[in-house]
Amino acid sequence: MEKLWPCLLVLMNLPGAFLQIASHPTDLDRNAFVFPKESENSYVILFPQLQKPMKAFTVCLQVYTDLTRPHSLFSYATKSQSNEILLFKERPGLFSVSVGGSDAFIKFPEMFYTPQHFCVTWESITGLTELWVDGKPMVRASLRRGYTVGSGASIVLGQEQDSFGGGFDKNQSLVGDIEDVNMWDFVLSPSQIRTLYTTGALSPNVLNWRNLLYETRGEVFLKKELWR
Repeated sequence: MEKLWPCLLVLMNLPGAFLQIASHPTDLDRNAFVFPKESENSYVILFPQLQKPMKAFTVCLQVYTDLTRPHSLFSYATKSQSNEILLFKERPGLFSVSVGGSDAFIKFPEMFYTPQHFCVTWESITGLTELWVDGKPMVRASLRRGYTVGSGASIVLGQEQDSFGGGFDKNQSLVGDIEDVNMWDFVLSPSQIRTLYTTGALSPNVLNWRNLLYETRGEVFLKKELWR
């Protein structure tokens, strides 16, 4: 019989830093990663179920923060391109999406003191990039038509990677909660995105919050969510 090893907590010799490893995929339903303070060494590493070049993707996640400064939500870096995919809030009401090092800036209605659900889609054939906020589409943009997103990625929550797996800046770090992080290697339909926002009943094939392999670094805590 295959043994399922428990999560391990490994204390490191760095002041105030520790590492938590989920040694097998974990169902994180109704849990959130909590980033309690500004830091250059607190983040979460995600290990995808699928590693291959992508001609399209959808990334969805839910965030709860009162930050007004720029901060990174989701960073997908390859060894050749640190901003292969980057989801970043520039300021209240302005979201940036990066694909292959090119950026699109999309306005959205900011809501303070309540969580917001974001989905970003992109497809190579047209370059069309869409941001969905709480199940509603924002104005479309265009990025890197004909591009292929590389594989072998380092995927990080809560920090922007300026180099593969590192190059963090505490002034771009997330302070708040993040949950329901899911990723597909295709573009979800509008009805699927609305269903995901209302019920969460879809099966991702790249990152699956209900079957997630991850590591936390620094002061990041896995806690029950506050709002359901």
